[in-house]
Amino acid sequence: MAGLRLRFFTDPGEFLAVADDYLRADPVGCTIVTTHTHRLLSQRSAGIPQSDRDWWLAVVDDSGAVVGAGMRTTPYAPYPPYLLPMPDEAAVALAHALHERDEEVLAVNGALPTVDLFATELTRLLGGRAQVAQHMRLHELGELTCPPPVPGRLVVATEDDLELVARWYTAFTGDADEQAGRQRGTSTHDAPERDELLRRLRAGRLWFWVDETGQPVHLTGANPPSFGVARVGPVYTPPSQRGRGWASNAVAEVSRQIQAEGARVCLFTDQANPTSNKIYAALGYRPVVDMANLVIVR
Repeated sequence: MAGLRLRFFTDPGEFLAVADDYLRADPVGCTIVTTHTHRLLSQRSAGIPQSDRDWWLAVVDDSGAVVGAGMRTTPYAPYPPYLLPMPDEAAVALAHALHERDEEVLAVNGALPTVDLFATELTRLLGGRAQVAQHMRLHELGELTCPPPVPGRLVVATEDDLELVARWYTAFTGDADEQAGRQRGTSTHDAPERDELLRRLRAGRLWFWVDETGQPVHLTGANPPSFGVARVGPVYTPPSQRGRGWASNAVAEVSRQIQAEGARVCLFTDQANPTSNKIYAALGYRPVVDMANLVIVR
């Protein structure tokens, strides 16, 4: 770690102030960290308590420049850290630092090879092995290619739609596991709590595609822009409505609206799900970086 330091923060505002240049240099690659940190900062300003488990990390070199970053703010077990690219020796040093802090780490998500190096060193220290739960790929939209039109239209979901939105959020992860050939429940993502869903609905960042009768048949969400980048997700169509073009048209229209607002658009795909990857490629989304979700088996 010659010339490098690990700086931990518990205040999202302090982290953003230190890591600003690093995050702005690659706002697409840093989208998870920036959007989630800005969301927590907004909640904190509104008086919503922050978990005492949360931390952010900046890897700083001799000149004071940030050359890597990460965070541990996931609200669901096993609370995996999320790591952005950093020097190899910093990833190894982070494993030692969390071990010395007695933090139990049973999973880690983020950029390759950083997460792989971190998990390998952590299992060397504690025993066990690291295995891939998901291979993720981040895409950015270039020039939007509109899909063949389908009946219906995009509408903004409202607070009155909370129950349906909550059900579809809950179904999203399990269905995604099955579509990727995994056992349902393999992924540990939880749906946002109802209060958080209400905040997203009030912000107008969740949309339905409704068919010609006005019935919701698909849900697409998007984060507010952070450093000029908005991330689309979740994208969910109930099984009985799949294969009809709802998702393609909804994502295309949401993406068009975001670009019209002057923001760049990105989204994640599960590399094991050929259907979603094919849909987004046809719309004009292009791969940016590969990431992985690892679990540590003891």
